Amino acid sequence: MLNSLQYGHLLLLLYYHLPSASSPISNQDSQSRTLEVVSDSDLKFLIDNLDEKRNEDENWENVIDKKNNFLSYKAKCCKSKDRPLKYLSTAVFESCSPELLRDFYMDNDYRKQWDKTILDHVQLQVYTTSGVEIGRTLKKFPLLTPREYILAWRLWEGKDTTLYCFIKDCEHPSAPRQKKYVRVEYFRSGWQIRKVPGRDASEIRMFHQEDAGLNVEMAKLAFAKGAWSFLCKMDNALRNYSSINHPPSTPSVSAATLIQKVPPDLDYRTDITSAVPTSVAYNDKSRKKKLLRRPSKKFLAKALLLLGGVIYLCRAHSALGTKVTMACILTKLRKRDGSSRQSSHS
Repeated sequence: MLNSLQYGHLLLLLYYHLPSASSPISNQDSQSRTLEVVSDSDLKFLIDNLDEKRNEDENWENVIDKKNNFLSYKAKCCKSKDRPLKYLSTAVFESCSPELLRDFYMDNDYRKQWDKTILDHVQLQVYTTSGVEIGRTLKKFPLLTPREYILAWRLWEGKDTTLYCFIKDCEHPSAPRQKKYVRVEYFRSGWQIRKVPGRDASEIRMFHQEDAGLNVEMAKLAFAKGAWSFLCKMDNALRNYSSINHPPSTPSVSAATLIQKVPPDLDYRTDITSAVPTSVAYNDKSRKKKLLRRPSKKFLAKALLLLGGVIYLCRAHSALGTKVTMACILTKLRKRDGSSRQSSHS
């Protein structure tokens, strides 16, 4: 079986799909059809989902909240009635410009150097009028059939150089289905990159939702266990990115060079709620809640009674089984007390 770290890498690598710019160009205007593959309505969908104020009525579960001297990362997930799990995350990279972070995310050639799960990546088409790119990516994972992604993506730039990218599944005549791969049927993902005010840092906020054929609970656990280690690996690759010479292997025309402007009716909404200013306050509140928690008198009485009996057993019998029993009882006591506190708060 896969360990939790492998599952975490599996899910997070799906989560952080980085399209590149190395594709043939289409100047023929079947644009009326392809313009609808990724349109301004998808940008609106992304902005709506990144706005945490609009998501307050949904039942979000905090999954990760970690940081070091170079990187901070927060992620939460939400179950959807008729769609896969939704993820929202915020990563802040210190000493990094928005342009560098964008280039890093769009450089699939460089990703192949540090991300060994990519079997192949082929760009299928670039539409110069709309700025839409379409590509095919194959990814390998331990003990699983390789996943195949046929995706279209598009970039926008808003005020204050705020950057957006939206990626979704599509079909393309150059990529017929093959039985040896699992085609990912549903994929909706996007990010916003912007400078953190008053700091030499950049923030990327991501929305992600896909059906890769994984068990929901297993996928959530894998994400929680493996996401932070993968982000640290990604951060190391980002730090090396600016110091490495990047040969011009990609064409001069790409989604990045064909970046579109955010429409005026959406540009006023680019100042969506960010998790960065509230991250410290969030941690402080969590610490205060932990400090304020006190076990109930009823719980203490039960704990002392059971603990006394267990200690007596351990003194009378030093067998390993007795000590294991003690650990199990104490674990159950902690769980019961936690559930009773939750019920009392509700």
